[in-house]
Amino acid sequence: MPSFEPAVAVSIVVPVRNEAGNIVPLIEEIVAALEGRWEYEIIYVNDGSTDTTGERLINAMEQRGNLRQLRHAKSTGQSAAVRSGVRAARGGIVATLDGDGQNNPAFLPDLISAIEKGGEHVGLAAGQRVGRRDTGFKKFQSRVANRVRNAILHDGTRDTGCGLKAFRRDVFLMLPYFDGLHRFLPALVRREGYDVTYVDVIDRPRHSGVSNYGFFDRVWVGIMDLAGVWWLIRRKKPTPEVTEVTL
Repeated sequence: MPSFEPAVAVSIVVPVRNEAGNIVPLIEEIVAALEGRWEYEIIYVNDGSTDTTGERLINAMEQRGNLRQLRHAKSTGQSAAVRSGVRAARGGIVATLDGDGQNNPAFLPDLISAIEKGGEHVGLAAGQRVGRRDTGFKKFQSRVANRVRNAILHDGTRDTGCGLKAFRRDVFLMLPYFDGLHRFLPALVRREGYDVTYVDVIDRPRHSGVSNYGFFDRVWVGIMDLAGVWWLIRRKKPTPEVTEVTL
């Protein structure tokens, strides 16, 4: 008898690198947030971890049939990890969150529902952190970066560094790919003609370990990315309306 996989409405993509201590607690929270609400899958993208992240995920996969692991042979960064997960996703809606536990999965239903209720014109629901649990320097750094980005791109977003996001898979795959893409999703989604909606989320401390992925930590790289996105927006032509002529 052939086996049939259940239809998947939502894919949760979690990029991780050396987050062994956070794997099981976060999976349990994702399941608690989504179980019974959608047919979903959880895709962990193991971005070249050198600790026991891969083994912890294999153990968890033995317990959960809807948990998948993609592995990068070497670390290629958060944007590449997110892109690998989205490309492999079976759900029409994809939601992302960081693998360190700072993003609370309890907000995933709000983000997913915002996409569903927004209709075909909403391409992205972006989490906006309140009550951030970072150092004063990191909060200052993020505040300055967000103000500069918004002044140049006019994307109307106060916080692009939050990992909690939901979007339509097909819209994401329309976007030009580059390292750092995940920091500019609101501007790039608007560039494609879609609306962006926002959901306030509450940040919290990571469960264990140390930060592997930052946001605008590398100042010069951030400036170059910002200039590149500004150029992409300026060069965007109106999307043509296409109809097929049939006999």
